This record gives sequence, structure tokens and C-alpha cells, in this order.
Amino acid sequence: MSTLYRYAILSLCVLALASLPACKTMDTLSEVGAGVAVATGVATPQQGESIKKAGSAVGKTFEAITPEQEYYIGRTVGAVVLNQYKPLNNEAANNYLNVLGQTLAQFSDKPETFGGYHFLIMETEDVNAFSAPGGLIFISRGMIRCCQNEDALAAVLAHEIGHVELQHGLQAISKSRMTSALTILATESAKSLGGQELAQLTEAFEGSITDITSTMMNNGYSRGFERQADRAAVTILQRSGYDPNGLTTMLTQMKKQLSHGDGRKPGGHDFAKTHPSPDSRIEDIVKWVGPVKPVVSPVVRQARFQAAAGKI
Repeated sequence: MSTLYRYAILSLCVLALASLPACKTMDTLSEVGAGVAVATGVATPQQGESIKKAGSAVGKTFEAITPEQEYYIGRTVGAVVLNQYKPLNNEAANNYLNVLGQTLAQFSDKPETFGGYHFLIMETEDVNAFSAPGGLIFISRGMIRCCQNEDALAAVLAHEIGHVELQHGLQAISKSRMTSALTILATESAKSLGGQELAQLTEAFEGSITDITSTMMNNGYSRGFERQADRAAVTILQRSGYDPNGLTTMLTQMKKQLSHGDGRKPGGHDFAKTHPSPDSRIEDIVKWVGPVKPVVSPVVRQARFQAAAGKI
């Protein structure tokens, strides 16, 4: 088994554990797994007791997903995104996006990830942006065209950083899928995973990636998650010296573009399909920062925005 494949399985195992509401649930599943192992002859009563103790310890150790495990989940999700969208072949624009994104990330509540934040422009007119667990953030060329200044673009990136900070991608994974994986692990704790068990875990891992990518690219996060990401974005923008009205400016422009059909293509993964309406989001933002005001960007800031992203 390759190292990367082991990490993939390990990531799923940790996700299964971390999704549980409390250690008590983990203890219960460990007892079930131990009982099954003993009853089927996989383990002796003494080994069954060890399984229960190990399961309880694991439950306490992995109450939160480690940055490394989140990174490997995110890498897989990122590969799926890049299979759907081609990266924009514009080194200057991508470098600019990364400098801006890295700067904003430092003002978030999660300034560091295991593999670091990475930002990439997607070659598509679809109006959207995605964030994979661990800090891989993708923004479409169509979305950038909705941004009239750097403050607006910063707002989009801050929103996606908010999703990473709050681990919304990981929370998209079906809890039943993780519980099933955890039961397999508890049952098989006393021996090496056999072919059937490994296949089941692999299927569960693949399904978990599908859960995340389908939520990001097709169904969208819940209204509550989007509101949380907007709130995080406002905080990041305020801390970093950007005007939080950049977020309302971007939403207003995007509303116009989508209403004219410029950013929506039949079957496309556009923003309108995966996010709440711009109007509802603007209402929330106004509650946090006050009435909408025009963004006045410093001349230097606007110049570098136009130079790097103005002709995308």
C-alpha cells in the first residue's frame, strides 16, 4: 500500500472519529466493535477488551482532525476540482492572487495550515470560487470579472478562507458514512485489515470526497455556513485594512451580472446555484458593518489590481 494511500485511509479514519458528538459515542462504537470481533472469533475476550480501551483512547486523541490529515483530504478534493476546471495560464495573475490571499490568511483565525494556503485562478466564465480543506482555494476568471477593485477580490478570497477556517468542507461529509467506516475500524482493530474491509474503507473515503465536492460545486453549503463564512470574511477584511464594503460591492455587481445571464451557463457550476441570493447576504453584512458605502481604493492598490487582474 502506497504512503499516500495510507494517508487517505488514515484521513478517513480520523474524520470518522472527529465527526462524533462526544467520546461517549466513540466508547459505544468501540464496545460494539469489540463484541463483534469476539463473537466472530476474530479476537479473544482479552483482545476484545484491548479493542475497547484502544477505541476509547482514539476517541480522545482524535476529537479534532489534525492539520496533516486535513491536508491530504484537501489535496484529493483539489484534484477533483482541477479535473473539472483547467487552471488559467497566467503566471502574473496567479502570483498576484497568491500574494493577496496569503496576506489575508494571516489575519484569519487559522493563519497556518499543514500544507499552507494556495490560490489558483480557474479558466472558466462560471462565476464561482471553491475552497478545499487545508487551504486550497480556487477562484474562477468569471468571478474575478465581477470584482471592480482589489477590496472586492479580497472579499471573495476572505470568504473562502472563512470556509477553510471553519472546516465547512469536512463537515459536508455524511456522518452515516463516517460511522460506518468507524465501525469497520473498531471491528478490525485486533488484526490487519483484510481485502474486503480495505475495499469498504476505500469506498467510504471516495464517498467522503464526493460528499465534499458535490456540496462545493453542485449543491452549495447551507445558508448558515455561508453566513458564517461571510462573517469571517468581514473580520478578516477589517483586520487587514480592506473595506468590508468590498463584499457588498462584489455581491451587487455579481447580482447584476447573473441577472443578465453573463455569469450563468446551462449546466454550469455558477455562484447562483451554490450560494444564497446576494440580497440576503447583503442584508446580513449591513447588520455587521452598517449601510452600504462605495469602496474608495488607494490609487496604488487599484493600479496593481488593474495590472494583474484587469485584463483576465
